[in-house]
Amino acid sequence: MNEELYDDYILDHYECPYHKGHIECPTCAHSEKNPLCGDQIRMELKLDDSGTVQEAFFNGKGCAISQAAASILCQHVEGKTLIELQSFQAPDMLRLLKVPLTATRQRCGLLGFKVLKTMMYARDHATAAQTPSPSDESNQPVVATSG
Repeated sequence: MNEELYDDYILDHYECPYHKGHIECPTCAHSEKNPLCGDQIRMELKLDDSGTVQEAFFNGKGCAISQAAASILCQHVEGKTLIELQSFQAPDMLRLLKVPLTATRQRCGLLGFKVLKTMMYARDHATAAQTPSPSDESNQPVVATSG
């Protein structure tokens, strides 16, 4: 193993993770597994009414990089709005880790990021599915007719 991969920053988050555990009643949650190495991450968020992350917790198992990255990500997303998180991209996550990663290790470092993005995507689609159908001025559903 390359010593640079496990600098103090990564080891600190691995050994003393930020918000590892569960939220009693999360607003949203999602889990993913890296099938190549077996790393697992579950992320849970508690959002306020304005869509700001009040709490972010993770749980999982795997290598130091995947677990430290999830810890770093939880710390980073707290206080951010969902709109701010939509613009958060993989290169931003890799910069948060503060260590260069090989392509193989990037999968470990980005697993929590993938969980976050998938959770946001699923939440957006669930919200869109609950949006009422278009209606006419009398608030009656618009029905397509032929003829």
